[in-house]
Amino acid sequence: MRIAVSGSHSLGKSTVVNDWISLHPEFVREEEPYRALSLHGPYEILFRDESTRLHNGIQLFYSISRIHRYASRKDRVIFDRAPVDYIAYSQYTADQGTSDIDQSFVETMVPAVREALDRIDLLAFVPRSDEWPIALENDGIRPVDQAYRDDVDEIFRQIYRHGRYGLFPLPGGPKVIELCGPPDQRIMQIEDAISDLRLNA
Repeated sequence: MRIAVSGSHSLGKSTVVNDWISLHPEFVREEEPYRALSLHGPYEILFRDESTRLHNGIQLFYSISRIHRYASRKDRVIFDRAPVDYIAYSQYTADQGTSDIDQSFVETMVPAVREALDRIDLLAFVPRSDEWPIALENDGIRPVDQAYRDDVDEIFRQIYRHGRYGLFPLPGGPKVIELCGPPDQRIMQIEDAISDLRLNA
């Protein structure tokens, strides 16, 4: 089972991934590209209006390259972030008009993302929730600008709920769910979705 957790930053995605691994140690945890490439790697990757084609392009193609390591539904892996995420973040920067990321660049990402999605079985979107708010954490890594987080979350909602870019549903593509509520409820939502996938296989 190949699972990816997607959404804006500081909404509990990594918590979901870590909780899943604690309960299912047979799964491989695939780190999010920013941490692999910038925090623990050789690149300086910037956010918000400072992102560039290089910053978001290398994260996207790192994400895709890791997904292609897992060719079968029998593989057990959970990804912290999905290729979809780099469309959302690039769209935010394109809307600012402050870097070399523009609308045409965002549109060039879409075919590569669409093609990669056939290697994901379950895509779990984590939206911002007023009922279960998560405070921004100043850990020296993630941006603490709430407006930025909310603006990117809105782009994610347009993608997952309103069909922006035509990514969903895709023939042969992943089952898409939304995660809400406390951590244990989010894990149960993934468990239920996997059960549905197995029943319908």
